[in-house]
Amino acid sequence: MTHSNKTIGHEVTIGKPSLKGLDVDQLASALAPFGKRAFHARQIMAWFYRRGVSDFAQMTDLSAPLRATLAAHFAPDELAVAAEKRSRDGTRKLLFHARDGEAIESVLIPGKNRGSRDGEAEDDRLTACLSSQAGCKLKCGFCATGSLGFSRDLTPGEIVDQLFHLQALAGQERITNVVFMGMGEPFLNYANALAAARLINSHLGFNLGARHITFSTAGIVPGILKLAREPEQFKLAISLNAPDDVLRDRIMPVNRKYPLKELLAAARRYADERGKLVFFEYVLLGGVNDSQEHARQLASLLAGFPGKINLIVYNQYGPGDEFRAPAPRDVERFFRTVSGLFPRVTMRHSKGQDIQAACGQLKALHQTPSR
Repeated sequence: MTHSNKTIGHEVTIGKPSLKGLDVDQLASALAPFGKRAFHARQIMAWFYRRGVSDFAQMTDLSAPLRATLAAHFAPDELAVAAEKRSRDGTRKLLFHARDGEAIESVLIPGKNRGSRDGEAEDDRLTACLSSQAGCKLKCGFCATGSLGFSRDLTPGEIVDQLFHLQALAGQERITNVVFMGMGEPFLNYANALAAARLINSHLGFNLGARHITFSTAGIVPGILKLAREPEQFKLAISLNAPDDVLRDRIMPVNRKYPLKELLAAARRYADERGKLVFFEYVLLGGVNDSQEHARQLASLLAGFPGKINLIVYNQYGPGDEFRAPAPRDVERFFRTVSGLFPRVTMRHSKGQDIQAACGQLKALHQTPSR
């Protein structure tokens, strides 16, 4: 299948609040001024998250007066789908416009998105990659989103609505995994990202198991420590990308605030308190962090750590990009060296490269609507 682009003419309703992103108690409170009770909130949530319906007129188990009240006072969506891109490998990327015109991107990834180098084969997972911010503050050198600058945090409703629209795009195929690996740093929008994750996990929401929801951080230590104390069994991934502070300072400025010793101490605490592996994402940058010495340093840095290393080949996102992918021979050598020294190493197949949906490439290239 060749990739295709599709523009979708649909706009959010300006001026009315949306009910998406609210838990059942918050939704009941929003309905209380209209004399509605908690069971109405549960009915609406079932339409949103179990049936994938946001048009109040289609919520047929609600009374006609209630449907009219909802339509008069609330908007059905937080986000408008502005465009869709489909990759040759089946990956799909959606561009959304928020109410204030901010552009947000999300990705739907088929298959496991992992190589089979550790004996694991492709399976029938369908992963939603969600954004938590419009832009990003961290300015990691290899990440397209960082070049956008930072606009604002996304609300829980805007985060959840991405999943709503991605599930509609998937049709009858159920989304099985959610990763907070899109635009932005989820731990710099911790409360909103956590609220969204809890709604995704809730039996009244998308009812997705906590072990199928992953927070990916560039290394925000306070967020890691907070996640370790949460009751849900959410997973943790850390974008590592360098085996020493000097190199990590260069490509990930966040390391100057939270250097490797502090970062790994927090990751160890998470692993010890949760009894779970930490996933370390390592993007291979040609001539930067992909040498045999880097491979040995990486294995030494994480020696004895209850974690797994996911190696990812870099994807160039534009002609002005200073980084490049390593040669296939260098990737193979790096993998062999690390996997010979560390027990859990995987080469990930990066998908969606032809539509700029692969790791580090999310960058809204469309014009935002006038405000």
